Amino acid sequence: MKEKMTEQAVRLFDEKGFSATSIQDIVESIGVTKGTFYYYFSSKEALLKDIHMRYIDDLLSKQEKILHDESKSFHEKLFDIIHLSIIDIKEQGASAKVFFREMRHLSNESLDQIEPKRDMYRFNIEKLLKEGRKSGDFRNDFDVSVVAFGILGMMNWSYQWYKPGGAKTDKEIARTFVDMVLKGIETE
Repeated sequence: MKEKMTEQAVRLFDEKGFSATSIQDIVESIGVTKGTFYYYFSSKEALLKDIHMRYIDDLLSKQEKILHDESKSFHEKLFDIIHLSIIDIKEQGASAKVFFREMRHLSNESLDQIEPKRDMYRFNIEKLLKEGRKSGDFRNDFDVSVVAFGILGMMNWSYQWYKPGGAKTDKEIARTFVDMVLKGIETE
């Protein structure tokens, strides 16, 4: 029931927004009572936090697998991480939109638990860039933090415009992003 409620909440938050969706909307959409809701979640914000935690934990797990793949070059890992963000938007759909769009509705207490995980995602990208520089695959004269934020900006904003089944595939979009980044940091 918790999973069904979460899925329905994600759908409603995507369609109507977090603020415009009431607990009553959620429970009516699956035919349960508010008591059922409160059995699983202490508040609507607690539900949103749960959605965020699931999303970022899954994303971090996938990112870690990419980073620990010893058979891939730094270029390939960078592509895989950028592609991961596009494919995740494709596969997660509404959950991705809710994750990026509705974070502003989380309390400081919830953000204190979520932001370190979001930061870890960025730190992992920074680590990859630093290791790529050390190996000679990337130039040494760029600000790793700024480039990491730039990569995140490209990836995180794509939920707004990326359309699965559109004119460009997820791999084509990821390749374009990677080419933009690498032409700026790649050695000649």
